[in-house]
Amino acid sequence: MGLISALAAYLSWGLVVPVHFRLLAGIPAETILAQRIVWSALLVTGLIALLRRRLANPFPLRPRHAWLVVSAGLIGFNWLLYLVAVVSGHMLDASLGYFINPLVSVALGALVLGERLRPLQGVAVAIVVLGVAIALMMAGRLPLLSLGLAVSFAFYGLIRKLVGVDATVGFCAETFLLLPAALAYLLLAAPPVPSDARTWALLALTGVTTALPLIWFAAAATRLSLATLGLMQYIAPTCLMLLSTLLYGETLAPDRIVLFALIWLALVLYAYDAIRHERRRRAT
Repeated sequence: MGLISALAAYLSWGLVVPVHFRLLAGIPAETILAQRIVWSALLVTGLIALLRRRLANPFPLRPRHAWLVVSAGLIGFNWLLYLVAVVSGHMLDASLGYFINPLVSVALGALVLGERLRPLQGVAVAIVVLGVAIALMMAGRLPLLSLGLAVSFAFYGLIRKLVGVDATVGFCAETFLLLPAALAYLLLAAPPVPSDARTWALLALTGVTTALPLIWFAAAATRLSLATLGLMQYIAPTCLMLLSTLLYGETLAPDRIVLFALIWLALVLYAYDAIRHERRRRAT
């Protein structure tokens, strides 16, 4: 069940979610984000009511729980960048960002948490830095959208690790922290949304395509080893890359080809190191 849950989560993020949001391409990304937050809040309220006996009680609140305000802002920013990438036809930038993300997380763990980088992890991170530098020299600009996605999600993961709350409870808290801003935007600043049933059905489904993959991911995380889960996370950006080039006609510029090649080299080293470390851990 753990493997099936992980596959469901990553295939949803790599195929279902981008196609879903691309169908809403005529609507501004900010409006889709606000609608996504509102519908997610409605759905997560029902989930909390349904699963309340199985969820870890977050009370009494601790000072560390205040960091959920920051994690809510980070995930909201990450969602917005992702929506901008998808609806504007820059799925390759989103794919690149989520390829870079695990290596940014490894670097943050070393810099912030004092986790020691194993030699191959250090080499992998260095290769990514080299790849970004080469892409900058070739294109004359930083891949800001990709880096924004990678860094924001890495910091989000770091803060959620430090807060240490149940995944569903944390998602609920973040959704309701974002809800006032989403409602204010929809009521005061959002352009009118087409009133046809198809558009509103797609908007309502954003709550489902937001919450369900997270639930499947949480279920997989309790059943699979971190090494297996870590390797499977590349399914989503790989699907996104294939989707953008084969279905939506995006092309890889030379600087992106170099950057993708170096990142894949880094990921091969990272994957090999993760598998080797997991085998040693089990052996001891």
